[in-house]
Amino acid sequence: MTTASTAPGSVADLEAFAHHLADLSGNAILPLFRTRLEIEDKAEPGGARSFDPVTAGDRAAETVMREAITRAHPTHGIVGEEFGTEAPDAAYKWVLDPIDGTRAFILGLPVWGTLIGLTEKDRTILGLMNQPFTRERFWAAGGAAKYRGPDGCTSRLRTRACRALADAQLSSTHPELFAPGEEAEGFARIRQATRATRYGADCYAYCLVAAGHIDLVVEAGLKPYDVVALIPIVEAAGGVITTWDGGPATGGGRIIAAGDPELHRQACAVLAGR
Repeated sequence: MTTASTAPGSVADLEAFAHHLADLSGNAILPLFRTRLEIEDKAEPGGARSFDPVTAGDRAAETVMREAITRAHPTHGIVGEEFGTEAPDAAYKWVLDPIDGTRAFILGLPVWGTLIGLTEKDRTILGLMNQPFTRERFWAAGGAAKYRGPDGCTSRLRTRACRALADAQLSSTHPELFAPGEEAEGFARIRQATRATRYGADCYAYCLVAAGHIDLVVEAGLKPYDVVALIPIVEAAGGVITTWDGGPATGGGRIIAAGDPELHRQACAVLAGR
């Protein structure tokens, strides 16, 4: 683990610290999973989201991670879903989503995860997704994407080749992510062009792209904390993750992730109506 300083530490140190955060957050969340939790709705009246749940698990996990970051790296910034942004001008910022897939979490479904990303001047240098219930962890640092399963063994992640939309397996969290009009029409085109579509996996779907099980993820309305940690995992495994128009994914918004660069090119064209 790194000591407190303005320097970021080595990649290995930062990677070890991200795993430490994953352990802390998992310990905070797991005792609450599949229990009768009180659920609060954060959605603003008339906002884009009709139901935006948060639980004690979300808040407890983000709290322990923030406390650990402040102790170990007091000069680093933090961007978190539940408690906002600290030190927004810091060169290094930890981007946290304590439970990505809170709806799945409150339903007892294991397709949620804790997202931990680290940016250096808005470039993502490390990303980790932890699923403590299934005891799976996906992460990338230093250009290598890795997976650790419930047996404790670590292996390299690699996307699979899929160069045609007609052969692609598509995933998206929910069709209601897409606003009526341009977004919904774009998603309808891509869904019709692909072999099969599966909903409801949230961050898990992006990790399965990196693992070579899913070919394409298309979503909209994402926040930075929904996607920053997933960028290096997909890219280091050989995939491509951008906005629909090919821009950086770090700001969220309309996001597309593909395991094959040629598939990404074709999918972006279909989303744009070309």
